[in-house]
Amino acid sequence: MLSPPRQAGGEELAIFVFIDAFGWQIFQRHQEDFLQGILQTARPLDTVLGYSCACDPTILTGHLPQEHGHFSFFQYAPQRSPFRGLRPLGWLPRWLTSRGRVRRIISRQVARQLGYTGYFQLYNMPFQRLPLMDYSEKRDLYQPGGILSGAATIFDQLRSRRVPFHVSDWRHDEPRNFQSLREAIRDEQISWAYLYLAELDGILHRDGTRAKTVTDHIRGYDRQLRDLLKLAGEHYRVVRMYLFSDHGMADVTGCYDLMADLQRWERATGMRFGKDYAAVFDSTMARFWLLSDRAEPAIRELLAGCPAGRTLSDAELDAYGCLFPQREYGDLFFLLDAGMLLCPSDMGSTPLKGMHGYCPSHEDSTAMVAATVPCLPPTRLDGLYSLMLREAARGRDDLTAATAGTAATAGAAGSLA
Repeated sequence: MLSPPRQAGGEELAIFVFIDAFGWQIFQRHQEDFLQGILQTARPLDTVLGYSCACDPTILTGHLPQEHGHFSFFQYAPQRSPFRGLRPLGWLPRWLTSRGRVRRIISRQVARQLGYTGYFQLYNMPFQRLPLMDYSEKRDLYQPGGILSGAATIFDQLRSRRVPFHVSDWRHDEPRNFQSLREAIRDEQISWAYLYLAELDGILHRDGTRAKTVTDHIRGYDRQLRDLLKLAGEHYRVVRMYLFSDHGMADVTGCYDLMADLQRWERATGMRFGKDYAAVFDSTMARFWLLSDRAEPAIRELLAGCPAGRTLSDAELDAYGCLFPQREYGDLFFLLDAGMLLCPSDMGSTPLKGMHGYCPSHEDSTAMVAATVPCLPPTRLDGLYSLMLREAARGRDDLTAATAGTAATAGAAGSLA
């Protein structure tokens, strides 16, 4: 997408830096490694129940999951499943289809065939069950029409207000995203920027929260963000940088095989998947659809004996903003205790050292927000939207002042680098 024609630029620039999984606990342990002497504001930020596929739309829209419609990738929905054509893959040997590389290749081909533009990955979902499932993130969240409910994102607001902005491409690696923002700053065409940094999340999953690789990567952020601020200061009169995460990360202390429990339970009760119940096994929770009258008491009894987690009440789901009106993501949610991992699950069969997606009130779940200027930051993830919108209004005011007396020529401003 082309950037808008250059305006009188160089006035004010707001930079929003998204750092995936840089939770409050991790931030506190690395205060000496990260923008020390530069940050004027820093505080914990309450997250929402779920994973990045729930957190990111919350950040971008200012709505909770039950309002914007995103929570987890897979939903039991046999009547509208787009994967019915993949049924023959269920005959392939599991030793082949469970390989990550094979899954990634198939995922790319399926996304291309179905025309999906959002983040798409089949993960470890059995091919026999895929024809019973739908997938939530079919469209790019950062482009118009990306939100299931139709809610406007901050980028929709920027476009409609004709605020010249830059947003990273989430498909690109961090060096490329840093470079594209540096180029946009040098051009002095923007007043608002969103830098997307996702690699810390992968390091934390792989190595845990206290690994040297984590410290090294955070120190790398420190160097690059300092350089970015210096560059921005050379091209803009006023620069404000806000930094935030979507969630934290907990060190994995144990694994639980709930799938094995379900298999034994099926043999003992005669219950059948797709007839009496359906389930999706995420990394830290299992979600159940109750398809027969006898399923609910039997499943609740089974889960009551599981020592690794608990069943969430509707009141808790409502408090977390995840009580979906049509129960799109399940009738019953079983959430693991912090540090426990469902393994194997529909997300994978290899234990990880770090995981998120636990109770939002757990200290390791808490996200962070910080700024290079004194401010009153939001206290919960959905409040970031208002902060970004206020800066968008500033950007619009700057643009209006810079172009006073002339016709606006920028069109729907924005760049995707």
